Amino acid sequence: MGTYKCCLIFKRRYRWTDAPPPEDVRALFAQHSGGTATMGADGLRRYLESTGTDPDFDADAEAERLLDQIRQAQRVRVPRVGRPLLGIDDFHRFLFSDDLNPPLRRPQVHHDMAAPLSHYYIYTGHNSYLTGNQLSSDCSDVPIIKALQRGVRVIELDMWPNSAKDNISILHGRTLTTPVSLLKCLRSIKEYAFVASPYPVIITLEDHLTPELQDKVAKMVLEVFGSILYYPEEEHPKELPSPENLKGRVLLSTKPPKEYLEAKAGGTIKDTDGKGGDDDAAWGKEVPDFKTEIQSAKQEDDDSMHPGDDEDDDDDEEEQKMQQHLAPQYKHLITIRAGKPKGGTTSDALKCDPDKVRRLSLSEQELAKAVVNHGTEIVRFTQRNLLRIYPKGTRVTSSNYNPFIGWVHGAQMVAFNMQGYGRALWLMHGFYKANGACGYVKKPDFLMQTEPEVFDPKKQQPVKKILKVKVYMGDGWRMDFKQTHFDQYSPPDFYARVGIAGVPADSIMKKTRTIEDNWVPVWGEEFSFDLTVPELALLRVEVHEYDMSEKDDFAGQTVLPVSELQPGIRAVALCDRKGNKYPHVKLLMRFEFELV
Repeated sequence: MGTYKCCLIFKRRYRWTDAPPPEDVRALFAQHSGGTATMGADGLRRYLESTGTDPDFDADAEAERLLDQIRQAQRVRVPRVGRPLLGIDDFHRFLFSDDLNPPLRRPQVHHDMAAPLSHYYIYTGHNSYLTGNQLSSDCSDVPIIKALQRGVRVIELDMWPNSAKDNISILHGRTLTTPVSLLKCLRSIKEYAFVASPYPVIITLEDHLTPELQDKVAKMVLEVFGSILYYPEEEHPKELPSPENLKGRVLLSTKPPKEYLEAKAGGTIKDTDGKGGDDDAAWGKEVPDFKTEIQSAKQEDDDSMHPGDDEDDDDDEEEQKMQQHLAPQYKHLITIRAGKPKGGTTSDALKCDPDKVRRLSLSEQELAKAVVNHGTEIVRFTQRNLLRIYPKGTRVTSSNYNPFIGWVHGAQMVAFNMQGYGRALWLMHGFYKANGACGYVKKPDFLMQTEPEVFDPKKQQPVKKILKVKVYMGDGWRMDFKQTHFDQYSPPDFYARVGIAGVPADSIMKKTRTIEDNWVPVWGEEFSFDLTVPELALLRVEVHEYDMSEKDDFAGQTVLPVSELQPGIRAVALCDRKGNKYPHVKLLMRFEFELV
């Protein structure tokens, strides 16, 4: 029972009741219990077999394990020899438990991890040391630690001489950001590198140092990482190692950068990123379709977009001189070398050298311009080499961009500001839930093929799969939120948004009706989604509380890789704006696939 104020002096009472099991749940129970009032291990095993997709799945052992856990959750002690039985409510509670019945396959690595690094998408951070915005926030090792705990595998550090010119500070150069020491960052990376994943951590070092300080960096790196630091015996390897061979190792990737040197010209950075204090700008702004981003990049007149001006143009005369003075030991520790062939055109930048591999960096705007005429060249380049995409300089509030424009062209390192939040970052969190959340996701085979032709992202693809999603109900808000969090005068009015993020042909959002005055909304609505590139598609789920007089309130979200969804009725846990899972908030949903 809940009591709310009405007209200042009156009170209204609302009775809270648990929603009964949906009809589909009752039908499943009847089917697998043989029409009886209880279900034993055999019935649960039959249900698990009917929804399982793993050929090595042991339904008998799983059924026994789940029965024990269901009974333990009810605090009912039943001897194993008593063969505990489930009623319809027990079965419903099992289906509505995100611990016992999650939407994704069990969290374990199942992709082939023995291919070169260029065959994988890699969970990549941008300016990993920043606690907030790009201009005035503090630099710290805390966001680095948080990123590694989430599974991020690429950490970026900008190295600058300290004020005394005798040591190295990490900060966003030519801004008001306060520095943190390189040594502190390196020690934190070592401590937390493998808490979420055993696969390699890559440190991209943006280097603004003298040769003397570079030599100091080399000594620090060797002292901190010791035997876990990997570096190749040959200066220019023809192929990158595999994640499997690099388990438990740390790699360096660097070159003398130019990414932020536009500040030398004396120009000012304009905040074109929306008002920082507007909550809608932070999480409510929809992720732009990447066709829109391409059009936007065409219209922007930005001198820094010339292909010869980005951070990897290291073979011009100035860069050759800088390379000659690199500290020898420091240079030897670099595993993934950044750079581009001499020349000012995009085609030159994307040329593949059969004798060595490299890393190329492009801003999101440079990529959007390049894909217009060089889409297949980018795909071919990323089959052997690494492509890193980074946010444009005007994203001073640490917002992010649509990652799919990079992923569909094979870019392995789509670098994001991990310290913020928003719909684009939710996509990044969801994408890397795949493959056991190890931070490495193998690229689809079509991006690696060369025969009969290289994949062209601009070509319209046929529908390969149809995903059907049914949203039954939601629960948990009454445990995780105050009674008046959403509305001072009545229980909340929830609605759900469900859709697909992916290539433009697949991207769409749909919406349920609003259920008024109910903490346990029951929608029972089904949606269908045609998928042309299901390998990259993400399922987006959001819940909002309708507000007639103001903007709607946020009530939870999650993003799930479609390739990892388990068919059947599943419990889908929701997260807050920053991607942290709520203790109790979840939806009961059903997933079905049809091949076309």
